[in-house]
Amino acid sequence: MLRRTFLRTAGALSAAPFAPRLLAALPPASATPAAAPRLAPRFGDGRDWWFEKRFGLFVHWGLYALEGWHEQDQWRRRIPRADYVKLAARWNPAQFNPDAWIDAAESAGMRYLCFTAKHHDGFCLFASRYTSYHSGNTPARRDHVRDLAAACQRRKFPLCLYYSIADWHHPAYPNQGRHHELPPQPGDTPDLSKYVEYVKAQVRELCTDYGELHGFWWDMNVDRHVDRSVNALIRELQPKAVINDRGFDAGDFGTPERDYTKEGAPVPVFEKRTEACQSIGMESWGWRTDEDYYTDRHLFRSIARYLARDANYLLNVGPLPDGSLPEVARGFLARTGAWYRLVHEALEGTVPAPHLTANRDVLLTRRGDTLYVILHTDPRGDAVKLKPLALLPRRATLLNTGAPVACSLALVPSEHGDQGRFLRLTGLPVNALANTVLVAKLDFDRLPESVAPVRHSGVSNA
Repeated sequence: MLRRTFLRTAGALSAAPFAPRLLAALPPASATPAAAPRLAPRFGDGRDWWFEKRFGLFVHWGLYALEGWHEQDQWRRRIPRADYVKLAARWNPAQFNPDAWIDAAESAGMRYLCFTAKHHDGFCLFASRYTSYHSGNTPARRDHVRDLAAACQRRKFPLCLYYSIADWHHPAYPNQGRHHELPPQPGDTPDLSKYVEYVKAQVRELCTDYGELHGFWWDMNVDRHVDRSVNALIRELQPKAVINDRGFDAGDFGTPERDYTKEGAPVPVFEKRTEACQSIGMESWGWRTDEDYYTDRHLFRSIARYLARDANYLLNVGPLPDGSLPEVARGFLARTGAWYRLVHEALEGTVPAPHLTANRDVLLTRRGDTLYVILHTDPRGDAVKLKPLALLPRRATLLNTGAPVACSLALVPSEHGDQGRFLRLTGLPVNALANTVLVAKLDFDRLPESVAPVRHSGVSNA
């Protein structure tokens, strides 16, 4: 009787300031508290800008935009090289305005940009001295990388460049009909070593002639050729540039794409430096006239799921052939920004804190004594339990609206087996705000570094 009376009293006082002291009288769990996760190592040099600016814009743009089908148009539709190259005669993007791209990125809360200097088709969006197949030799007569780099440097907006190793145009690239390759082409003289020298010449060109760069984003090393001298050249010429893992060596960070990871089940935190990438379109990364688009909620969840686990995130759009961003892309970026501006404090300058709860339907981040609860999966109800955390915050706020969040330490029926009273957020507006990702901010007087798992009594909680 005394035990039941105590429990009822503690439940009734769960919102009182001294409730945590009452809980301290209960026998402690015997299990060892979970340790805080180990974060990916920082660089300790000029590349650390990457950890301060976690969210960026990816831009896939090139000749393929003219047909509006896919950025791998030439390969996926089996277009003969002799026909595809004719697109260059039509390339004249009169509405290309780098400042408009940066404006759109900033409207989404993004803080850097990655641009396709050369995609698999081999067409260069910079006036390279090592090939005639570039934007300077089109009706546009423009070096698009130069124009974009100048705008980014003027506005102090970090620029990274994408460069495809696979090349469907260069005669020395050994196209063998493997994935993301053409079959052997008439007139080609395949020679991998000669082709790598071409790549290194263009790398030197990009890293020397376009001012400060902040990253080099390799793609499609089909041959898996290793040549560490290529990334070494980038580091020598552009010491602030981060380099991904799809090039000629392991680089600086991993690149999960479209929410796919080799690990299968999501890890609670990335111990390896990671930058995820996703496009707003379900079929293509470049402009597609008949595209199917992800929902806002799907993209917001994807962004939150990576940023909350100590990863960066690139969200991609494909400009129109004239260089302007399509209305649908501008709308996505504006809506993303409207959500991200409200919740970004939970995703930037914080550290993951998955060890503070056993609930894997939410992600936790923290900054000092402030804990953020991120509902990155489809909420099953309007309450969230943070078992085994048994401490009331002094203030709880829903960042999406600024409204207070009700909190409780009352015993609930499903916890009768352990007789546990754990922190519970209640009355969340999951239906009214079903098309977004909710984030709650919990301010504590003193948030512990870890919490001990609950010792199970053997009684079912069902």
